[in-house]
Amino acid sequence: MAAAATMAAAARELVLRAGASDMEEEEGPLVGGSGLQEPLQLGELDITSDEFILDEVDVHIQANLEDELVKEALKTGVDLRHYSKQVELELQQIEQKSIRDYIQESENIASLHNQITACDAVLERMEQMLGAFQSDLSSISSEIRTLQEQSGAMNIRLRNRQAVRGKLGELVDGLVVPSALVTAILEAPVTEPRFLEQLQELDAKAAAVREQEARGTAACADVRGVLDRLRIKAVTKIREFILQKIYSFRKPMTNYQIPQTALLKYRFFYQFLLGNERATAKEIRDEYVETLSKIYLSYFRSYLGRLMKVQYEEVAEKDDLMGVEDTAKKDILGWVAWCEANLCQPSLRSRNTIFTLGTRGAVISPTELEAPILVPHTAQRGEQRYPFEALFRSQHYALLDNSCREYLFICEFFVVSGPAAHDLFHAVMGRTLAMTLKHLESYLADCYDAIAVFLCIHIVLRFRNIAAKRDVPALDRYWEQVLALLWPRFELILEMNVQSVRSTDPQRLGGLDTRPHYITRRYAEFSSALVSINQTIPNERTLQLLGQLQVEVENFVLRVAAEFSSRKEQLVFLINNYDMMLGVLMERAADDSKEVESFQQLLNARTQEFIEELLSPPFGGLMAFVKEAEGLIERGQAERLRGEEARVTQLIRGFGSSWKASVESLSQDVMRSFTNFRNGTSIIQGALTQLIQLYHRFHRVLAQPQLRALPARAELINIHHLMVELKKHKPNF
Repeated sequence: MAAAATMAAAARELVLRAGASDMEEEEGPLVGGSGLQEPLQLGELDITSDEFILDEVDVHIQANLEDELVKEALKTGVDLRHYSKQVELELQQIEQKSIRDYIQESENIASLHNQITACDAVLERMEQMLGAFQSDLSSISSEIRTLQEQSGAMNIRLRNRQAVRGKLGELVDGLVVPSALVTAILEAPVTEPRFLEQLQELDAKAAAVREQEARGTAACADVRGVLDRLRIKAVTKIREFILQKIYSFRKPMTNYQIPQTALLKYRFFYQFLLGNERATAKEIRDEYVETLSKIYLSYFRSYLGRLMKVQYEEVAEKDDLMGVEDTAKKDILGWVAWCEANLCQPSLRSRNTIFTLGTRGAVISPTELEAPILVPHTAQRGEQRYPFEALFRSQHYALLDNSCREYLFICEFFVVSGPAAHDLFHAVMGRTLAMTLKHLESYLADCYDAIAVFLCIHIVLRFRNIAAKRDVPALDRYWEQVLALLWPRFELILEMNVQSVRSTDPQRLGGLDTRPHYITRRYAEFSSALVSINQTIPNERTLQLLGQLQVEVENFVLRVAAEFSSRKEQLVFLINNYDMMLGVLMERAADDSKEVESFQQLLNARTQEFIEELLSPPFGGLMAFVKEAEGLIERGQAERLRGEEARVTQLIRGFGSSWKASVESLSQDVMRSFTNFRNGTSIIQGALTQLIQLYHRFHRVLAQPQLRALPARAELINIHHLMVELKKHKPNF
């Protein structure tokens, strides 16, 4: 039907395009009910309308021409007017058929209408029901809100009642005194665990009652009397127990550290007294301070007295200074001491060496520093003797150990810290520390052993670090006081030694000898000892004092060397002393230390000068000619060498005939002059090396054109042959 309608519309359009006038002439006037001609209603195809647009007509025409039915009609040459009528007839038939279909379905349509009406009625009733439900829900919501408000109010009342119940429960629990508490406080020994537990409960109840009384709680009056009687009973028992423990410290030969450790298990007893009976707490603290103060003072006074009895009987005196000339006794002892310290290393049981360190430096090693303290009566039975620094170490290690233990006990048992702990500690240990300082001051007033004092300084520095690691600052002030005694004394002794070397007159030292002087030997041992100790904890002031001492020793060596008549002896003396001092320093000090570098430079300079002095007698002529010839060649005056043929010939023949004997004599002279064979060997090697270099330079001078034709050049010794021969004279040790 749709295709037919489209074809009809297209046909109608083509017919109209063919011409409306032709259709009117052929068909004639249409006769209606009125007998008038009715105009043709063309709609959108009416070209007489003002709304007709030619562009749109063209578009419609083009679209219709592309229709398949129109194309088919045009191809077959169908008459469009006839075709149009046929289409209209078909449309009318279709319309009539459609009307008949509607009439046939009229009953169904009526039934559908009735069903729709019934549905509308059902929906209307449902709408009414939903409206009723909505109103019911609104009333229920208001009731729920009311219930929620009532529930919230009930919860608040419940929480308030529970809070009140909890507070009342705590109050009642805090005020009620159970029978177990009364029984334990009255009957149980203080050492039983249940007494300690009930004592803590009593302390908590007493604190609770005091708090409630401050708030005005009337119920506290009911239990105040019971708690006071229990508190008095507990205080009495605790006082008797702690005082008994403190009195046990006073028994002879008692190790007070055992009951002191036992007291720590009952440290809450003192806390209870501190909170409930301060007068008794003060009584116990004062009794403890008085007892322990006397015990420590007695112990350390007795120990110090016994300890000083095992010190070396022979100690340094005011005349035992570096620059003091040796008596027979001191000369022998000084030489023996140096030999003992450097060669055989025996135990220092008979005498404390003054300028040598030996094994004394072990006292500041980690193993010896915290080693067990010395037992004087054991040492006396074994006839053992110790230097002062070993006694000082033992005394102060005992003092450090006991002080650390006492400070920690005071902080824990008496519940103090900070300045209060310091004050209580010094109340206990103050008399002992004062006694120790007084003894040290008295000893240092007559002490001239700088090494011992310096070792004591480093012992204090290390003990101070140990105390800091143990978190015991109470001894800091004591360490500062000890150092304030040791440092000035050490500096004074060093200055006395510096002054003694400065004021030493070489002419009063007796016979001259090119071997190392005993004063320089003293300095070498003394300086190496202080440098090796100072390297562990460097101190700038010590280095300055050692620098002053080094300057004075160098000046002293030069003053003594000036007493020798010949420059060769002076150089031998200087080299022997510099070599000895350098060797001793290098054994203990670092290779890059200031002292080692200084003496190494002095030794090298004097060694080079001695080699030139050594080669000068046998080869002086050759050395002088080589220097003159090299100077002439450098200035461009080589022609002047032509007049030196006779001198050169004499030098060539003289060297060839005497060099072996001269080298042998030179080697023997060196080995006789120097006490250190290694140093002598080094000097011989340097001399032979310089001789080879001299002869090589002589060869180069003779290679100049002015001397090249000299007949005596044939008598020159080959350099390589000379080197081989000189190696035979090289000493081997």
